[in-house]
Amino acid sequence: MAITGRFVLLAFAALVPIVLFPVWSTILVIVTGLLLVLVLDLVVAASPARLVLDRQQPGNVTLEGSVDSVLTVTNSTGRTLRAEIRDAWQPSAGAANPAQTLLVPPGERRRMTVTLLPRRRGDLESPHVTVRSFGPLGMAARQRTLALHGSLRVLPPFHSKRHLPSKLRKLRELDGRAAVQIRGAGTEFDSLRDYVRGDDVRSIDWRATARRTSVVVRTWRPERDRRVVIVLDTSRTAAARIEDEPRLDTGMEAALLLAVLAERGGDRVDFLAYDRRLRARVESASKGNLLGQLVQAMAPLESELIELDWQQVPAQVRAVSAHRSLVVLLTALDGGAPEEGLLPTVAQLSRHHVVIVASVRDPLLSAMKEERSTASQVFRAAAAERALLERAAVTVQLRNLGAEVVDAEPLDVPPMLADTYIRLKAAGRL
Repeated sequence: MAITGRFVLLAFAALVPIVLFPVWSTILVIVTGLLLVLVLDLVVAASPARLVLDRQQPGNVTLEGSVDSVLTVTNSTGRTLRAEIRDAWQPSAGAANPAQTLLVPPGERRRMTVTLLPRRRGDLESPHVTVRSFGPLGMAARQRTLALHGSLRVLPPFHSKRHLPSKLRKLRELDGRAAVQIRGAGTEFDSLRDYVRGDDVRSIDWRATARRTSVVVRTWRPERDRRVVIVLDTSRTAAARIEDEPRLDTGMEAALLLAVLAERGGDRVDFLAYDRRLRARVESASKGNLLGQLVQAMAPLESELIELDWQQVPAQVRAVSAHRSLVVLLTALDGGAPEEGLLPTVAQLSRHHVVIVASVRDPLLSAMKEERSTASQVFRAAAAERALLERAAVTVQLRNLGAEVVDAEPLDVPPMLADTYIRLKAAGRL
């Protein structure tokens, strides 16, 4: 049961005769009248327990997008329903109008539309709906919470897709140029054409030349159908917020851009999210829309406050691909002791694969390094300088092991990782 502000005003108005005629009979009459009004209004109100609620699930939406959750209320009672209905979406769902007033005649139904503007990625829920049914006088209401589950999956926004057209253009230029510039390992036969001055004589196809009156050369293009294995670190280091975004989300943006680019380039892409156990896995695009599979797998991922089990990473990669592949590690360069985890793992992977280590660098470090006006700023600048030097030292060690390193600020990581992939493909190293 709930009383309304109208009943409170009526109770205050009833104080006037009590003040004017302060006798017990006056008080008894007024209190009895108030109780009768209250009970009568409750009795006449439609019963919330007899309502039939049905929800149309909103499905999926990208972060920063909007979607409608539709709730259908059927009044199966014999009285008119005057109700305030609240759909209990969690705060991060960003429900713009979760509480609405409905007037439903007996035997009819009405729709209630709640606009959702989610503020975080993941699976969001509404476990129940609260109905407050008012009487015709609006003095009191019968209230009941009804179980009605609603779910909404908020997908990664994929902001880095704006870089995709330019990267695809570079990839098409790579596929279309004269392949004699990159003969040998890492290329595959494309076509035959007439010899022109400047062509490598080693590319002459003597059998085709013997059948024609002109010299014919073979052209080559970068190999397709190579394996790209993307490993996303979901351990405690992924929880760090850099420019108001978790490192994990930045890693997702880079993984999405690289995966779509590699698929368009004809390569097979596999995605792993791992810390001490496998959190998500998406196999190559042969099973359907790769982008759709990736965003669905990434949506519920959250960083775990545990250390990454580096010793198991090579085994996870072997479980995906036993052949030479491009292995991309999306992790942090400043978490724990790299000589005990990251470096030995990269050394082991580099023996059989081409390895890229991509990490997000906090722009605050560069800003802190430049501010030295006060004593506290000097100490902060020294700490920032030390952190940057340590990252540079780890980068040098990784490159000495044969790995490529992408260490950049959040907005630069996805395009730089894509450029590194294109460069390796152009050099025939994939």
